[in-house]
Amino acid sequence: MSYKVSLQAFEGPFDLLVYLIENAQMNIFDLRISEITEQYLEYIEEMKAMDIAVTMEFMVLAATLIDIKSRMILPRTTIEGEVMLEEDPRSELVERLMEYKKYKKGAEILQSREEAMQGVYEKPQEDISEYLDAPDEYLSLDIKKFASAFDLFLRKKKREEEVRSHYTRIEREKATQESRMILIKERFLSAFKSGIRKLSLKALIPDKKDRYDVVVTFVSVLQMMRDRYLDAEQKSTYGEITIIPGARDLEEKTESEQ
Repeated sequence: MSYKVSLQAFEGPFDLLVYLIENAQMNIFDLRISEITEQYLEYIEEMKAMDIAVTMEFMVLAATLIDIKSRMILPRTTIEGEVMLEEDPRSELVERLMEYKKYKKGAEILQSREEAMQGVYEKPQEDISEYLDAPDEYLSLDIKKFASAFDLFLRKKKREEEVRSHYTRIEREKATQESRMILIKERFLSAFKSGIRKLSLKALIPDKKDRYDVVVTFVSVLQMMRDRYLDAEQKSTYGEITIIPGARDLEEKTESEQ
């Protein structure tokens, strides 16, 4: 049987031996000593050929395998033909292998737990005895003062809710630039039906105007001028701004409408 060991790092001679046994799919209680010994010695020779230091532990196990191999080929009967009752030479090696595998498995479990716990951070213990040892404190408060404090709390909470709802309503009612551009286009198309071809900037601002509406309308007109839907003219400094149709057809859908 040809067998080639791929050189890799082993923690010790038993680590190599376990690898060879498992790779050959052998029953650990019925080792083919001759085969496993040859593979082990072949690995040792490859280590030497590659100038890898072979420790004394590897050599001791190699000698043990050779000894077991030689004892396995000895006759099991006497000259008279009687069967010699002798303990299996592999027994001690099997026990050591089982012990090694048990501790190796335990080491792997501990290593995995260590790796898992490296991502766990614990909060340092704090001294909370001052809170545990202190007796309960009771507030001595007049019922009228308590009622007054509670009423103040309710009125403050009510004011906060009113302010919050007011600004929420304002935020909800504020027009976006996209919606204002659509409104401007609709006003121009409506004016076209009456024969009107130009509108003042003020006419495009909603009746209930505030500073925000003025800014949004002005920015929206600038954007539509940039997109060539509208144009503007102003005959004098600080004079009224008149908005007129641009080069592009207002009935064409803008990007916000697509």
